[in-house]
Parts: sequence; structure tokens; C-alpha cells
Amino acid sequence: MGFDEEAGSSTHALPTEDTPLVSSKSEQHLSSQPKTFANIFIAIVGAGVLGLPYTFKKTGWVFGILMIVFVAFLTFHCMMLLVKTRRKLESKQRGFETINSFGDLGFIVCGSLGRFAVDIMILLTQAGFCVSYLIFIANTLAHLSNTKKVLGFNPKSFYIWSCFLPQLGLNSIPTLTHLAPLSIFADVVDIGAMGVVMVEDVMIFMKHMPVLQAFGGLSVVFYGLGVAVYAFEGIGMVLPLESETKDKKKFGRNLGISMGFISLMYIGFGALGYFAFGEETKDIITTNLGKGVVSMLVQLGLCINLFFTFPLMMNPVYEVCERRFCDGSYCIWMRWALVLGVSLVALLVPNFADFLSLVGSSFCVALGFVLPSLFHLMVFKDEMKLGVLVSDIVIMILGVVLGISGTGSALMEIFSVKV
Repeated sequence: MGFDEEAGSSTHALPTEDTPLVSSKSEQHLSSQPKTFANIFIAIVGAGVLGLPYTFKKTGWVFGILMIVFVAFLTFHCMMLLVKTRRKLESKQRGFETINSFGDLGFIVCGSLGRFAVDIMILLTQAGFCVSYLIFIANTLAHLSNTKKVLGFNPKSFYIWSCFLPQLGLNSIPTLTHLAPLSIFADVVDIGAMGVVMVEDVMIFMKHMPVLQAFGGLSVVFYGLGVAVYAFEGIGMVLPLESETKDKKKFGRNLGISMGFISLMYIGFGALGYFAFGEETKDIITTNLGKGVVSMLVQLGLCINLFFTFPLMMNPVYEVCERRFCDGSYCIWMRWALVLGVSLVALLVPNFADFLSLVGSSFCVALGFVLPSLFHLMVFKDEMKLGVLVSDIVIMILGVVLGISGTGSALMEIFSVKV
């Protein structure tokens, strides 16, 4: 997520609730199309992909594929609604030359209530992503160590606390500019590790060919959609991404190509993982792999990727909290307290995929579908055609239904007794 300082720094956050940020980007700091593609990739792809094989097991592989395509298209559409809404507002209200964030947009459309709604959803969503990263890292390292105690601690607890001090250091870095090398490194590791996992899946499938189901039944539809929505995380970053793109006319095309590529990668990863292990597919697919050197390197690679992605995904949380509680100023104690809070939540969550579904169904659905369509409707209501009006209303209703049903389904899974 290699943003330039002007696009991503918390030090450029809105100093008050009533003063939208006006940025002064120079042309030389804007991103080329390849860099924009890489930024979109790292902003969207995260830990959610690792729960897809387990989700395919619950929903069936055919429904899993349809689910990915549907959520990808809807997410792309809602991202572009945000971009179009911002462009419309900037063309109408010259006093707001730059609307840098989702929160800025919410403030201009709905006032302080709009900004608060966006802020709370971004805070909970991004923090939820980072909770899942710590769960994955801890569970994977516990699986690799295969011990009941590490220095007297439960393995999961030990590895979460082992990440704590290094994360305090990484999360003390004030701007995303300085985190850009970590973004590139995380991208390379992520793609390489996922490629190796898919090759391993194909080899295992050719040997065993387990019994597979195409459809898992209606009872797991909302659960699966919640995980899929989570997997396409990143809508909170679409406006900063577009802001720092050099050729803004091609941003929609770039975003569409990126979403298409990510969708194909998700389908391949989810389907092949399920094909390889069938009903034995676990909530974190890498724990299905053997104990060989290649398997260990892949799992460690994914842990390294998520470890360095953690501070990138926490940055919007810091922007919100520092603006609301520190007058927009950098506050290291605030950041450390938030890292501690995320770590404590990770200690309490039992199942990786169930947590993905909960975050995706609740906060991600509201942030990704309901609010973009609502803001678009409010800004364009006097000039939109009937079809567009109906589309916005349907997306809002669908988001509410998915949110309520998916959250209920995920909570039932979390609190059910695991056999």
C-alpha cells in the first residue's frame, strides 16, 4: 500500500469535524498505473483469502465461485460509486477542492453524523482485519511448533505476545510513505506463497480426489457471503488510492482489471484448496499442508506477509482516532494502546474463518455496500435515472439483509460447540 505522504499520512488528517482536508499533491508524487495496480492489490488482498477453501467446503464449490464473482462485481461497483460521488461534489463545491477520504465524503454529504458513521465502520473493520492477521500468525506458528506449551504459555498466546513489541515499533512509523518498501515486500511474499499452495493443492487433489459438494445449502449462504465480503477488504482506501493516481481517467479501468485478477486468484485458491482436502479442509488452509520444508516456508512466508501488512491496515484506524482525540496530531501512545487492544481481542477469538464471516457480514457490508450507495443516492438524487435510483436502493436493502443474516450466522458458528 505504497501511498505517498500526502495521500496517507495521519499528520494530514482533518484537524476538526468541520474542516475538510485540502491537500497539495504535486504531480511528481502521483502514482503510475503499475504502481496503482500494486497499491490496489495490497489494499484488497489480505488474510481473508486464507479462509476461502474452508468457506468453499461449507458453501460448495459451485456456489463458492458464484459468490466470489458476485461480491467482486458489487464491491467494484460500490467503489466506483464513491469515486463518482467525490468527483461530483468536487465539481459542484469548489470550496472542497480535495476530498481525501471516505470520512471527508461522509461529512460533506451527511454532516458530522455521516463522518461518524464512516469513522466507526472504518475503525471496526480495519481493526478486525488486523485481529484476523494476529490469529492467523499465532495459529500457524502454533501448528508448526506442535507443542502444548511455549515457555509456560499457551502457544497461541505466546506468539501473539511475541508479535506485540515489534508491532509497537512498526506502528510508530508516522506515514505510509515510510512503509512503502514493506508493501512491496508483502506483495511479493503473498503471491509467491499462494502460488506454491495452489501447486501443492493440485498435486494432492490428483492423488486423493476427495468427494466434493457443489452446493452446501441455503443455511450457509450468508456465512459464505460474509467471508467473501471480508476477502475483498479495502473500500476505505479507494479514495486515497484514486487521489494519488496520476491518470485519474483510467482509474476505473485499473480498478476493474485489478478486481478481475484478484477474483480469479481467489477462485483458484479457494476451489483448489477445497478440491485437495474435501471435508478435511481446515479454517486456515495452510494447516492442512504437511510438515515438509516447502510447506513450512509457505506458512512462514504468509505469516511474514501479514505481519508487515498489519501496520498498513491499522493506518486508517490511527487517522480516525488521532483526528477525533488528538486534534489530528500524531500520537504514539494512542497507537500503542490500539495495538494492545487488537492483540487482546485476537487472544479471545477461537476460529479464524468464523471471525472473517462476522467482520465481513457486519462492518464490511455496511462500509462497502450500504454507505456508498446511500451517499451516491443523496448526491445524485435530483438527476439520476430510474434504473440508477433502483440500483442504489436495492444495494442498500441487500446490504442490510446480508448484514443482519450474515452476522447472525457467523455468531451462531462462533458460539456453537466445535466437534
